[in-house]
Amino acid sequence: MANYKIKDINLAPAGKKKIKWARSRMKVLALLGDEFERGKPFKGIRISASLHVTTETANLMIALKRGGAELYLAPSNPLSTQDDVAASLVKDYGISVFAVRGESNESYYENIKEVAHKKPHIILDDGGDLTNYVHKEGLYDTIIGGTEETTTGVIRLRAMEKEGYLKFPVIAVNDSRTKFLFDNRYGTGQSTMDGILRATNVLIAGKTVVVAGYGWCGRGVVMRARGLGARVIVTEIDPVKALEAYMDGNTVMKMDEASLYGDVFVTVTGNKDVITLRHIKKMKDGAILANSGHFDVEIDVKGLYDNASEVEEIRPNLERIRIFDKDIYLIAQGRLCNLGAAEGHPSEVMDMSFANQALAAKFLLDNRGHLQNRVYNIPEEIDTYIAEAKLKTLGVEIDSLTEEQKRYLSTWKEGT
Repeated sequence: MANYKIKDINLAPAGKKKIKWARSRMKVLALLGDEFERGKPFKGIRISASLHVTTETANLMIALKRGGAELYLAPSNPLSTQDDVAASLVKDYGISVFAVRGESNESYYENIKEVAHKKPHIILDDGGDLTNYVHKEGLYDTIIGGTEETTTGVIRLRAMEKEGYLKFPVIAVNDSRTKFLFDNRYGTGQSTMDGILRATNVLIAGKTVVVAGYGWCGRGVVMRARGLGARVIVTEIDPVKALEAYMDGNTVMKMDEASLYGDVFVTVTGNKDVITLRHIKKMKDGAILANSGHFDVEIDVKGLYDNASEVEEIRPNLERIRIFDKDIYLIAQGRLCNLGAAEGHPSEVMDMSFANQALAAKFLLDNRGHLQNRVYNIPEEIDTYIAEAKLKTLGVEIDSLTEEQKRYLSTWKEGT
């Protein structure tokens, strides 16, 4: 029996071309792949991953395999898999993939189960589903540690740590500066607007875009929406972030009020019930709903479908939902619109995110037996190394401190 589950192995040639194109834009990860191939740090190590099966993830998998790893890949969202990429990973690179775009929730969790039962030494996660499964089923005896890519996943992990439920150390890749300052802000901002535009082809200029959440992802969405000419309203629960959104020139109000004005709504909070039927009832005829949070719980999608008099797919990844005597348009069934309706973050920004994933996995191996069952940030020296490597690949040089400047700062810090 084949040790994979994909849509069609014959899609591999198209997937390989896309993987090679992404690799040309991911030069830091390519450098790490070269290092791994020389040193084979993952020889004899099984790695199970739940990540979006895209060209960028493919290059992470290839870099780890060059380092000797045995790899098993499941998706982290049923709509984010690129079937041709999955086929190429299996056929051209010998990596076991269990992912099919548009699969049911049941099939999705079967794939998570499949990779969890491979007795991995390291798990790479995006959202926490794989980590949660291995804990629930007690499959952590072989696990040295894990990594987590997203804000949502880190929130879940910190809750597990606080409750004493976490059974192995996890590196919060999301909290690395070379991840959240770039992936979350520039990646989410661009790819979210890309998803909205591909699904709808509407003109953003002149429209009122309501963005729920002003974390790094929300800031990125606001930045790109304003760049396209939108008027932006931000909703928040954190007074500091709300104040920052206001000082950045946005209108800030409660969702109950923003519901009356928005043409396009984007949720980026990591929480549930951000847009409910109460809000939808107030919205304009023709309002567009999009979610860029990890899970499909930010918009009350079930309530929309259950109370709709008519549901019609009018474009790929865009449904017209007749409810409350008006039309509401939902993108990608309320799942991640940047992956469901587009291709996710650009390769250049994922270069740093996946360099973090690769080096976090190596850090776990190098420090096995010395880490507690808690959530760790990636060491600052690794974060700095990735930034320096990225600048080098961009041909950018920066200043450095002279010895005299170092002494001056040291004296100043000591207060003498």
